[in-house]
Amino acid sequence: MLSMLVLLQLAGCAGGPHLFDGQAGSSGKACEPPSQEQTLALNLARDMVSEGRLYAALAHLQGLSASLPEVRLGQAQVLRRLGRSEAQGLYQSLLGTCLAAAGRHGLGQLAVARGDLPEAEQQLREAVRLAPVDARVRNDMGVLYLRQGRVEEANFEFLTAMELDQADTRPALNLLALLFYQQRWDQAAKLITSLGLSAEQTRSAEALAKELKQPTGRTLPLADASPVMEAVRHTVPSARR
Repeated sequence: MLSMLVLLQLAGCAGGPHLFDGQAGSSGKACEPPSQEQTLALNLARDMVSEGRLYAALAHLQGLSASLPEVRLGQAQVLRRLGRSEAQGLYQSLLGTCLAAAGRHGLGQLAVARGDLPEAEQQLREAVRLAPVDARVRNDMGVLYLRQGRVEEANFEFLTAMELDQADTRPALNLLALLFYQQRWDQAAKLITSLGLSAEQTRSAEALAKELKQPTGRTLPLADASPVMEAVRHTVPSARR
């Protein structure tokens, strides 16, 4: 199941500007801005995560005051990537704070990782309610729906995430996997072409689609995704090869 989530990396797994941040909770209260020194330390930890230096990033975060929600969120995200159980309590500590949506999102991610899809849906639904314009949350909600075989709802969430953050290719790759899942080769070819997706990205989406068989047998019929490349060649001549 975890490999199913590699493409989107559950949003918080990837480094970059979104690491250690989150949308405001239902209270609408904003986080108190960190001091200049704290901001520098948070940015340093972000850079370390982007470089794959997770243990070093965690060490730097542990040197900051845990009273800051951003620090607890950063620790939770790093600990989750390291597979440490302490992430659960840190995410829970964010509920009721200015980063409540990020807390719900993280709890949903942890639930997916341990295979508790009902709990994941409850947490991610609440995250969507608190942060409806967070593309990362909408993308992860779509992945959960896809795991459950709820393809129309998954399609809606992926399209929403794509429009909310056009710079992030993860929702598009998950949508492509959904199209492979449904054997909608022509639409997959058009998506590949319109976004200029690479052959490697296409193969990753194909592999993702093949992992969607549910233990309960709730699955749509799957087939080899190779027809999509034929569709790309014949229906969309300008596609990148």
